[in-house]
Amino acid sequence: MINNIYKEVEDHVTKMFEANTKAKLIFHALDHTRKIVKRTEEIAAHYKLTEKEMMALYTAAWFHDTGHLFVAPEVHEQKGVELMKLFMESHYPDPELIALIEGCILATKRSVAPTTLLQQIICDADTYHLGTKDFKKTNKLVRKEAMMEKAISKTEWDIQTLEFLEHHQYYTSYCIELLNEGKKQNIERLRQKIAETTVQADENQLFGAQTKTDVKADKQTSSLISKGIQTMLRLASGNHLRLSEMADRKANILISVNAIIISVSVSLLFRKFETDPFLVIPTIIFLLSSVITIVLSILATRPTVTGGKFAKEDITNKKVNLLFFGNFYKATLEDYKWGMSIMMRDPEYLYGSLIKDVYYLGVVLGKKYKLLRIAYNIFMTGIVISVIAFTIAVFTQAPHNTTVITNPTTPPL
Repeated sequence: MINNIYKEVEDHVTKMFEANTKAKLIFHALDHTRKIVKRTEEIAAHYKLTEKEMMALYTAAWFHDTGHLFVAPEVHEQKGVELMKLFMESHYPDPELIALIEGCILATKRSVAPTTLLQQIICDADTYHLGTKDFKKTNKLVRKEAMMEKAISKTEWDIQTLEFLEHHQYYTSYCIELLNEGKKQNIERLRQKIAETTVQADENQLFGAQTKTDVKADKQTSSLISKGIQTMLRLASGNHLRLSEMADRKANILISVNAIIISVSVSLLFRKFETDPFLVIPTIIFLLSSVITIVLSILATRPTVTGGKFAKEDITNKKVNLLFFGNFYKATLEDYKWGMSIMMRDPEYLYGSLIKDVYYLGVVLGKKYKLLRIAYNIFMTGIVISVIAFTIAVFTQAPHNTTVITNPTTPPL
């Protein structure tokens, strides 16, 4: 019986779209639904699902966007569930199957996190395009559809899309492996586009001539420019933090490797000094380079904490950056709340603090990478010199005695 549903579901939803064609469905049209069905089948093929589970996924994929034909986008999932139930209860009244389909459709709502494998599969199928080369094209279609309801500029749309991509995640192991890298590339392209747009907007604001009509346009775009600046600062801070994490991981690798080298050298080579004194100098070179590397790696990751207090005069004079914990961790909560309220009411002070935060992150990052570069150079040089020293010591060590063993019963020749 289940096998008969496939064709009937496809025909029913297809007729529904054809009978309720709306111009505003530029993206969420029948073609989009067909793509979701194919992607659902593609992902599901990598998991061992029962026939009923496959049927639930298939039906959910067909019905999940049918609500767009009748209601606002914000509630289209619930409407899709209603349309699905009307069809299933009249054709295949299986409560368990209907419940599975309902869960899958409702899981495609942005604010809902999928809890089962079936829900994860359809969620990943619904956002499959975010990790593909088609993302730029589909993003334009989604914006055109959104513009039918509300006017929105390209910059504002790009910022909203970037926030969505940064918070989005794939759930199935198949999509994580297949699409995560593509999604990262799409995020980077969008970040670059926003940064370029922000710079251009700032130049237009500073140097562009204004007319009477421009004044109204500037009022509408001022909030977008502010958002662009915020995004730029957030991206800069995020990039610095990611680079700092990379530096910490590199330092940790150096510390771990050299700690193992020292441990092995002390336990094995030191025993041979009495019998093989020629190993002393190469071992000292080896250990010295490892110790210096560890010290530099620790210095690169060692945190520096400041006084932790601020005076009210520092706030009024806009000298202290309350966004950095090192400037307030010893202050009282009341003083900190007062200082933050002053900062939030003063855009110049707030943006100045953000700029300082980005700057000092960069300064700390520069020191980290400088120490790490020296540590890697010493480690590399020490390894090379140690290997050469060991080789020379072993091959130039002459034997102390030459002993000829003869058989006492055999006369010498």
